[in-house]
Amino acid sequence: MKTQNQLNYDRIAKAIEYIKENFKLQPSLDEIADKVHVSQSHFQKMFTNWAGTSPKKFLQFISIEHAKKILKEEKATLFDTAHETGLSSTSRLHDLFINIEGMTPMEYKNGGKNLQINYSFAESPFGSLIVASTSKGICYMAFEENDEVALKNLQDKFPNAAFQRKLDLMQQNALFIFQNDWSKLNKIKLHLKGTDFQLKVWESLLKIPMGGLSTYGRLAESIGNPNASRAVGTAIGSNPVAYLIPCHRVIQSTGNFGEYMWGSTRKTAIIGWEGAKVDSQI
Repeated sequence: MKTQNQLNYDRIAKAIEYIKENFKLQPSLDEIADKVHVSQSHFQKMFTNWAGTSPKKFLQFISIEHAKKILKEEKATLFDTAHETGLSSTSRLHDLFINIEGMTPMEYKNGGKNLQINYSFAESPFGSLIVASTSKGICYMAFEENDEVALKNLQDKFPNAAFQRKLDLMQQNALFIFQNDWSKLNKIKLHLKGTDFQLKVWESLLKIPMGGLSTYGRLAESIGNPNASRAVGTAIGSNPVAYLIPCHRVIQSTGNFGEYMWGSTRKTAIIGWEGAKVDSQI
């Protein structure tokens, strides 16, 4: 006989399959709950606990992934995309992209067209890096030893933007962070594109003090979603600005430092370096 946990898992698995197969119909919460034979309120709580996100948000994720595939087709219009995704209007498509991607459908389709990005290469205590900025702020920073690979990764993020190798004031202010010139931290501006959830997670990362550490669970609690540790981890893994948005300060609840987009050895070195700097100032 199956345990209650196994039964709940089966229901969630069935619900996920139903959403994937029927997202073009944009089923309501009540319709999905009915398919797994539980009440709407119980299903909402159960799905969020198991999947780390609400049924509505999961449906939006599935819908927007389909919409993004269509928009990549050269002749696809916004009307066609909305219709093929099961949305009643282009305005709903617009709202979906703003809420999930942090950009309009046309901005996604254009891939950064008309965006001017300056970039430069620099050395840090933790290796070579590339830093890039728009007129609004730092949009990208990553550790990378190979300049060609670093530039290609940046261009992949903004495929239709115009690029210029230029060290500007935005980048200089950002790079001061490695020189212990903390007086200029308030001059660092960020220009980020992300979902509401991603931006909320990245904002929470900025609140972890120099030399401090947090866990995925504590970070989830800090944004008011204690069951979303897994989703928080995904958002952290999407961080486009190394070090300035300090995802290196998040570790596992066991005390294990865990993985890092730019290498676990580098993460260990950064944590140790920051701890030593803080201790030397006490």
